[in-house]
Amino acid sequence: MVSDRIPSPDGSADPSDRQQPTLDSAITALEAANAVADMERFEAAFRLVGGLLGPAGERESAAVGPRLAAQLADSPPFERAHLAMMVGACVERGADPVACADQVLAGLREALTGALLLVERWKETGGGELPDPDADNPGHAHARIADPDDPDAWPAHRAVIGWWTLHLWQMASFAVCTHAAVRTSARASGVTDVLAELIERYGDGHHDLKGLLYLMKTLDDEPLLVLDRPSGTGYLVRMDGLADNFQLHTLLAELLIGGGHLPGTRPDPEVVALSRTAEVDGRRRVTALGAFNLLAPDGSWIWNEGTPADIPVVDGVRTLVLDPQPYERSWSAGRFIQQVPGDLRLERVLAPAEAAAKLSAAAPAHPFEQAYR
Repeated sequence: MVSDRIPSPDGSADPSDRQQPTLDSAITALEAANAVADMERFEAAFRLVGGLLGPAGERESAAVGPRLAAQLADSPPFERAHLAMMVGACVERGADPVACADQVLAGLREALTGALLLVERWKETGGGELPDPDADNPGHAHARIADPDDPDAWPAHRAVIGWWTLHLWQMASFAVCTHAAVRTSARASGVTDVLAELIERYGDGHHDLKGLLYLMKTLDDEPLLVLDRPSGTGYLVRMDGLADNFQLHTLLAELLIGGGHLPGTRPDPEVVALSRTAEVDGRRRVTALGAFNLLAPDGSWIWNEGTPADIPVVDGVRTLVLDPQPYERSWSAGRFIQQVPGDLRLERVLAPAEAAAKLSAAAPAHPFEQAYR
């Protein structure tokens, strides 16, 4: 959790022995310093806010979250990333996530762009192991990737800042994106697509961004048309908070087999609970069993390791075809994103003629050898 990592740059949570300043007054000082670009005053106020926010209560933290978020755009680059962490902590303590999200996600975009630039320049300047933000000197990296013909070396500066602060923006962004309202807004505005493209370009670099990517792609209040080929039946369901297809698979089996619509073995209640709201107990493994082969209408496989966002939209609704399993599947039960509860609801059973028409347009499953490539 971000709130466990609230930065206290001076290492102290007790800024004064005589007259304790309040968090509100410290943020007022930060705002004033930022407004006139007074770095000395900003640094002092920043350290004070960091020291006071850690022990602050939930109500106080929630109240100041949007104020801190409003300061992100104009703050110095490295301090800005730590300030974003403070915003994430405030959101975890109840601050309005929508009011805080825009500047946090904008900072994530900038950090990703910079990190990608560093990776590119690192390859161009000899390659080798990428710098470790926790152990290596950013000045050495800057010197290596800077263009000697660029007098201000801004691209190198941007790349180093992005690389060294990406983990902070990642955690702050995760905090705001655990809220459905933020995910919905980011998806509607196109922000999710932009960030997902940057994360996918980044790939398997030094920072592990898979969890954030899956969280950002999590679908909320999303209709899904499910067509079961063996029975010739169809179902319109609605997904909420589903981040991965293992979770979707389990909840589909509970809804359709457990609900008496399809034959088969109903999932274990504990497996279902872990796919909805229950917390995983790391001391033991609960095994989930597969019930279907998940397919797109064109016959391509929808892998359990993917996300419901991988399911294609056909005629305005995501459409999934169920076939019998070609082999037995099992996995550790649970949700990939523990912080987000999941649900799957049945809205209606398709009339037989409607289901038959939809299924007639669905292609047979691709052979395993083709699907696996």
